[in-house]
Amino acid sequence: MKRKERFDFVLGYFSTHQPEAETELHYQTPYQLLVAVILSAQCTDKRVNQITPGFFKRFPEAESLAMASQDEVYQYIKSCSYPNSKSKNLIGMARKLTTEFGGIVPDEVKELEKLPGVGRKTANVIASVVYNKPALAVDTHVFRVAERIGLTVKSKNPLDTERQLLRYIPENQVAIAHHWLILHGRYICQARRPKCEICPLAEVCKFYAESQKKRG
Repeated sequence: MKRKERFDFVLGYFSTHQPEAETELHYQTPYQLLVAVILSAQCTDKRVNQITPGFFKRFPEAESLAMASQDEVYQYIKSCSYPNSKSKNLIGMARKLTTEFGGIVPDEVKELEKLPGVGRKTANVIASVVYNKPALAVDTHVFRVAERIGLTVKSKNPLDTERQLLRYIPENQVAIAHHWLILHGRYICQARRPKCEICPLAEVCKFYAESQKKRG
């Protein structure tokens, strides 16, 4: 099967069966999503969603967060991974957001990457989710799922994965494709025990085909 045919099958399945896929992080404003995505690095969305209600009650906008101390922010996020560095990054992000962007979360990836704690993945999430830009964030789920299925080939890093995926995904599906691949990796194509027996993509999946050959 050619790679384009595999993409057509995968995108066709998701667009039919999961047309409304979206982030599982809870947020109401671009600022809130930015905070949540920064917190979600190497942390589950479930944990982040437990942290953010109290956090946003205390820091409802960038201005209040920019004036906070690192110790205070730490107390609100200490149950997530790397709370020390995230506390520092959140305050730095808020200060730069208020001083250089007027408190408005920018819609361009390059501008977003200027904010402390915001790498390419986070910037792509904000650009696609908030502003519906054709940006594709590659996290561990997307990286794994794309390679297993055969959407990417011998990808060296997340940026390589992103570039390979963007060659075949139509621009109008890029933003939602990010959610399709993440959710598939979270609930079906899991890292240690992929649920191939119930996977709707098994018939075009390279990983599944190779595992069947090994079984004889």
